[in-house]
Amino acid sequence: MSKVKIVTDSTVDIEQSILSRLQIEVVPLTITIDKESYEDRIDISPPEFMQKMATSEELPKSSQPSVGKFVDVYNRLGEDGSSIISIHMTGGMSGTVASAETAANISEADVTVIDSRFISFALSFQVVEAAQMALDGKTKEEIINQIEKIRNKTQLFITVDTLDNLVKGGRIGRGKALIGSLLNIKPIASLDDGVYTPVTKVRSHSQIVKFLTKRFVEDTTGKVIKGVGIAHASALPLAEAIKESIIKATGFSQIEIAHTTPIIATHTGAGAIGFMYYTE
Repeated sequence: MSKVKIVTDSTVDIEQSILSRLQIEVVPLTITIDKESYEDRIDISPPEFMQKMATSEELPKSSQPSVGKFVDVYNRLGEDGSSIISIHMTGGMSGTVASAETAANISEADVTVIDSRFISFALSFQVVEAAQMALDGKTKEEIINQIEKIRNKTQLFITVDTLDNLVKGGRIGRGKALIGSLLNIKPIASLDDGVYTPVTKVRSHSQIVKFLTKRFVEDTTGKVIKGVGIAHASALPLAEAIKESIIKATGFSQIEIAHTTPIIATHTGAGAIGFMYYTE
């Protein structure tokens, strides 16, 4: 029985110690800011990136890993006959999955590429369980089936504190952003089947906490909570407020908090929150 190895990309939020223990291979995206290019989380840390973005006149640009980089990784990991499952951020936000699929067709290794339909911790839920199953000797088919189950039982909500980056990225017009800023509107959206989908609008951080707590309680009542993560872009106080509210409402305290990758922060701007969970 051939071994299975797991590959993902740098938009995943997993501690380095867990990546090492579970033998997960991470292929970094590239971020360009002020005409300088950096490999995500290798050449620049999230806090360093946020400082640079705050003073940059232009919106940073992100680039998916090249096909050649993926081919090199797949060929190296597959040299011993191992099968590879390559799980990546939603194709709705990046060409990373497409790059991986092209590389899989070129590589001599047995590679299955999966669009997680998510980012951050929601991506990590799939990656971590797949890697643990691989170490436990499960088959490629068993792991792929479990990834699909996790994906179907995962929720991800995103809220942004400023509309500036959405304007710079051409996602909304300046007029709408000006009105939104004057009214202090903070949109909350979900990643529905990998696509940014507006859910509601609030006008304060306390309303964000209240809404997300209410949704979490509704979605998890009577179910087993398997994982909860909060990713933020320089918004640690808000992330901690959400965590405290969830603990108070449900008693569930195993909630991870991390500063999100520059790739995501480019789209959201400072002050953004990603709230993710999955159940059984």
